[in-house]
Amino acid sequence: MTMNAVTRSQLYVLDQDEALDFYVGKLGFEVNTDQDLGFMRWLTVNLPGQPDREILLEKPGPPALDPATAEQVRDLLTKGALGGWLSITTDDAHKTYEDLVAKGVDITDEPTERPYGIDFGIRDPFGNRIRIGQMFPRA
Repeated sequence: MTMNAVTRSQLYVLDQDEALDFYVGKLGFEVNTDQDLGFMRWLTVNLPGQPDREILLEKPGPPALDPATAEQVRDLLTKGALGGWLSITTDDAHKTYEDLVAKGVDITDEPTERPYGIDFGIRDPFGNRIRIGQMFPRA
């Protein structure tokens, strides 16, 4: 058996329509799947040209969580204590930063040169942390 790809990741969000506005409207992701399964809404997004690498934008609740646990997750997410984490690359960190500032995205730190590249941080409306980086070529 050989594993060969990570195809889906998951982030908790409190409002899936607000998540779509952020990830699609501000960050430029595309909707991959938006399906009402009856017991939940299966909502995934991906970067353009990467349909095999989806992010599930999931509301805390059934079937994964019972109501009491879902409420705890919502509370922790609201406090900023449970946010997930993404790392995204860009060809131009400074231009991407300027574009996101203009769109009103919550910036946690400005572009900074580091040994691996230039990166900066943002946060989605639910407290999930995102690093955006322009990576230097590997030696």
